[in-house]
Amino acid sequence: MNNEELKNRVLTLVPESIITENKQFLTVIVPPDKLHKLAEELRYSEDTVFDYLFCLSGVDLKDTLMVVYHLTSTVYYHDIVLKVNTTDRINPQFDTVSDIWRTADFNEREVYDFFGIKFNNHPDMRRIFLDETTIKGFPFRKDYVDKNIIER
Repeated sequence: MNNEELKNRVLTLVPESIITENKQFLTVIVPPDKLHKLAEELRYSEDTVFDYLFCLSGVDLKDTLMVVYHLTSTVYYHDIVLKVNTTDRINPQFDTVSDIWRTADFNEREVYDFFGIKFNNHPDMRRIFLDETTIKGFPFRKDYVDKNIIER
């Protein structure tokens, strides 16, 4: 599938998606409540087979928290980027995709650990790198203040 066909396929599944194309990837901003359904369709449909989640990242844009999913098909050699975002900085959460791509299990835990974004229905939503007894908050957020730093 070329990018135009992928774009049409995504818009058929989630018409409210915002799609842009840059030099490398077709990028789709998906409403959070449609993420899991779209991810399943892209993973399991015979015409797309996005069977490899090669990157899952958290992003803090000051007023918005975002999760970015880079997908590729090892069958058709096409790529796509999915993005979901929220302005809820108190309780940010999205549905897990760890049931679709197993590698998302650790990636989602990492995003939770550093950004505080929770993933609904994740099988083991707990910190993976940082210890809650020594680190309070989420250090990759732009508004994070490290209370252990000595001011001069």
